[in-house]
Amino acid sequence: MPRALSTLTLSDAKRMLDAAEAKAASLGIPYNIAVVDVGGALIAFARQDGALEGSIDLAIGKAKTARMFNKTTEYLAELAQPGAPLFGIEQSNAGHVVIFGGGLPVIIDDQIVGAVGTSAGSVEQDIAVAEAAAAVMATNPKA
Repeated sequence: MPRALSTLTLSDAKRMLDAAEAKAASLGIPYNIAVVDVGGALIAFARQDGALEGSIDLAIGKAKTARMFNKTTEYLAELAQPGAPLFGIEQSNAGHVVIFGGGLPVIIDDQIVGAVGTSAGSVEQDIAVAEAAAAVMATNPKA
């Protein structure tokens, strides 16, 4: 039986970047924003003028981590605390797991189609910028 696999497109990613950049501007913080496809490969990346260089890899890593585990990086951070069920998970996958909030899967019609990761502000701000990007697909996936 054939399987259909849905994924984010470059057009989707550009719309998500626009929304995330607008949210970042409203916060007054230049951001790094990454969008990956269903396989975890980078589709699009934006580094706003003045965004922290050290946050480039974090944004990409958050997006890839969210897709790898199909969970928000905020939730993974909770599960990775000492005594929690996934303590030490950040050491898996050759250490390429980022468990700071700001990475989240993107879902269309109850199916994960990719993920977004953001980095530059506080964890709460990173989450808000990522949520703004993902909301584009939740509200208008076919635009």
